[in-house]
Amino acid sequence: MDRRFLLRLGAFLGTGSLLGARANERVPYKDFKKETPVAVVYHLDFGDPNRFGQMLTNISNHLSVYDNDPFKIKIVVVAHGAGVQFFLKDLEGTPWASAQYDREALFSRVKQLAQLGVEYYLCEITFSRNNIPKDKLRPDEFLKWVPSGVGALGELQAKGYAYIKVG
Repeated sequence: MDRRFLLRLGAFLGTGSLLGARANERVPYKDFKKETPVAVVYHLDFGDPNRFGQMLTNISNHLSVYDNDPFKIKIVVVAHGAGVQFFLKDLEGTPWASAQYDREALFSRVKQLAQLGVEYYLCEITFSRNNIPKDKLRPDEFLKWVPSGVGALGELQAKGYAYIKVG
């Protein structure tokens, strides 16, 4: 079995770290594959926490109609720009330092979806251009780096992922 299959199976079973997933690994575009009948990329470039919460609800609903089965559907969230804030340990020293919302409640929902196989790809360019140290990213293995968020969106669509943007 290939590594991505084992990681997805591990995410489904809640044991991804036992199968060799590394926290915040970098995913090269060449590794993007459409491995399920339905594959979807959600585009997250906004910083509105209510809109982000609605996106998480949409993803949960989306998964539910496929019985939360990671062999039937693959969902990836690509975050860049203001969308990366939802995955940071803290907002100090970032453009979103004054944001006021329940960050832990939202991230709890992110983790619940990750247990169902949802992966989150974060844009390295956003971190670089905003002088955000990479170690501000939470260390969860389902949070992965991509060289460019918009580049990843294009690559995933070219490989058969449907594109969805909430709002």
